[in-house]
Amino acid sequence: MARLYHVPLSPFCRKVRLTLAEKKIECELVEERYWEQSPDFLRRNPAGKVPVLKIDGKTLAESTPICEWLDETHPEPALIPQEPDARYEVRRLVAWFDDKFHNEVTSKLLYERVNKKMMKQGFPDSGNVKSGARAIKYHLDYMAWLLDRRRWLAGDVMTLADFTAAAHLSALDYISDVDWNRSDVLKDWYAKIKSRPAFRSILADQVPGFPPPAHYADLDF
Repeated sequence: MARLYHVPLSPFCRKVRLTLAEKKIECELVEERYWEQSPDFLRRNPAGKVPVLKIDGKTLAESTPICEWLDETHPEPALIPQEPDARYEVRRLVAWFDDKFHNEVTSKLLYERVNKKMMKQGFPDSGNVKSGARAIKYHLDYMAWLLDRRRWLAGDVMTLADFTAAAHLSALDYISDVDWNRSDVLKDWYAKIKSRPAFRSILADQVPGFPPPAHYADLDF
C-alpha cells in the first residue's frame, strides 16, 4: 500500500490526497510534524516539506510532480488533458493557486491562525490576517469569473486545477475563512467537488484544538 506523509490542513497534501482517492489508489496517511525536521523525515525529503509519497518502491516529493506522476502512471480518470492548450491552462491554474493564492491568502490566514499555534511560534500577525482577508475576495471573484464561462475551472471537464483550488479552499473553509455567499456559481462548483467520493477523507479531518464549523462537512451547505 502507498504511504503519504502529510499534514491534514496542508493544501499541498490535500491535493495529493484528492488525486490518490480519485484514482482509487489505497494509501496509508501518516501525519508528519515536518517543522521538527527529524532525521528520518529529512532522509525521505531533504527539502523538509510535505507531502512525501512512498509508492511502488519510490519516494516522491513536491505536490505537483507527484500528481503529474500519478496521472501518467494511473491514467484513469485523467486529471491533466493531453491537448497542449488545455494542458497549459490546467498547469497555469495549478501554479496560480499553489503560488499566488498560497502566498496572498493561504499563508496569511491558515498559517497565521493554525500553523503558528501548532508550531508554537506565537500569536497570529493581525496585519497578515487582514491582508489575507482582503486578498481572498479578489481570488474568489476571479474563480467566479472563470466559472461563469466554463463548467470547471480550466474547461469543460474536472481537472487537477479544480482539485488544487479545492485543496486550498477546503483548508480555509475548515477555519471559516471562505465567504460562500459571495458567488452562487462558486458555491455550486464547490458543492459539486466536495460531493465526490474522493473528498470524503478531507471532510472527515479533525485537527485537535481546531474544531471545524458545522457547515464544513455538509454537502448541502
